[in-house]
Amino acid sequence: MNKEQNNFKKNKYLILKNVISTETSDYFFQYLKLKKQVCETLLKEKYISPYEEMHGIFGDTQVKNTFAMYGDALMETLLLKLLPIMESSTKLKLTSNYAYVRLYKKGDILARHKDRFSCEISTTVNLGGDQWPIFLEPNKNVGVPNGKNITMMSNNKGIKVILNKGDMLIYRGRELEHWREPFSGNECGQVFLHYNDVKNKEAKSNIFDSRPHLGLPSWFQKNVLK
Repeated sequence: MNKEQNNFKKNKYLILKNVISTETSDYFFQYLKLKKQVCETLLKEKYISPYEEMHGIFGDTQVKNTFAMYGDALMETLLLKLLPIMESSTKLKLTSNYAYVRLYKKGDILARHKDRFSCEISTTVNLGGDQWPIFLEPNKNVGVPNGKNITMMSNNKGIKVILNKGDMLIYRGRELEHWREPFSGNECGQVFLHYNDVKNKEAKSNIFDSRPHLGLPSWFQKNVLK
């Protein structure tokens, strides 16, 4: 990677290779698959409701019928573990917000979008499975805000990023439109780790995505508890 490609400040994204080892990636990937199996069994036996977030959910507002977890304790351990790498790579001082992970299945699509405030500085890490490229729109001025998420309507082809197991893409999720085209593989594990720049005046009050601490479900957020 040349100096120009490594310029996060200018490009607003950065690709890092082999950030976590194959052994560590495999550990997280197998954990994710087991959590999905546990959630399926608990739902089948009616021990939990489909909306009981502590064990994960099948489908969110972005990807239907696909297993996902918000605030999982192990994934948020990775959020903290990679914080020094995030800071050294972006040259920013960051606060940790939350982790979100999905086990994608064949046919899944991630629509073009921008993210909410907690995802100001984000990374997606490939944990395992089949490759699935993510696309970035390098022009931050494309599209208009639409509520908390900023849905884009551009038809630009964007920049195609292919991540191998253990690789990560760091990007400004609120500025760059990003998406994934229909998935032709069988499964793909991706964890998303989200941070704020401490220079943002709202970052301090938003730490841990406004939860008391990491590892808690989203309904512990202050704006939900009020």
